[in-house]
Amino acid sequence: MPKQNIQPVKGITMFKKKDIFFKTFEEMADALVVAVEYFSNGLSDLSDVSAFAKTMKEYESQCDKYVHTILKELNKTFITPIEREDIMALTSSLDDVLDGIEACASRFEMYNIKEKDEYIQLFGDILLRCAHQIKKAIYLLTQKKLLAIREPNIALNELENQADDLLRVCITSLFANVSDPIELMKRKEIYEMLEQTTDYCEDVANTLESIIMRNS
Repeated sequence: MPKQNIQPVKGITMFKKKDIFFKTFEEMADALVVAVEYFSNGLSDLSDVSAFAKTMKEYESQCDKYVHTILKELNKTFITPIEREDIMALTSSLDDVLDGIEACASRFEMYNIKEKDEYIQLFGDILLRCAHQIKKAIYLLTQKKLLAIREPNIALNELENQADDLLRVCITSLFANVSDPIELMKRKEIYEMLEQTTDYCEDVANTLESIIMRNS
């Protein structure tokens, strides 16, 4: 039988399948940005805090599915693109960010917070910028541009510092202007939870910095 020359099918491009871990990290980063955009935009109108909190819970549940995907793949994968402990640490730190955002939204419902608050909105703006920097850093990781990750990492550190400053300002204002102890307690807890969520964003940067050190 004469040897046949097999020609590639026109219109089909062969490509290397993206690693499941990196693919899932990208999906988590994308979902984080969408969730934080919803959160930040929703702070301007809290007239239906129950619906707001419910939607944020749905975003948080979606992120949990990504965490489960990574855990399942770790259990059956021998060779991973980065150290297994780094995959676990990064997964956990990304999950913490969305958990923190969802917890803040749940407090709005629990405490029946419906009035617009300029400080809460400012925290929302900071968190949204954090989410975009996290997404930028994750995509640089999956492209293996490790040293370039330092730029969004620095931005995340600066944003966390801004949140620290904002917390001091809003707590000072709270004690100066709010006399109702229950209202004061509610607002103070929400402010502190929002600031803590920016700490979780900085934890993502610190985890990525460790990955850079191990792999550069």
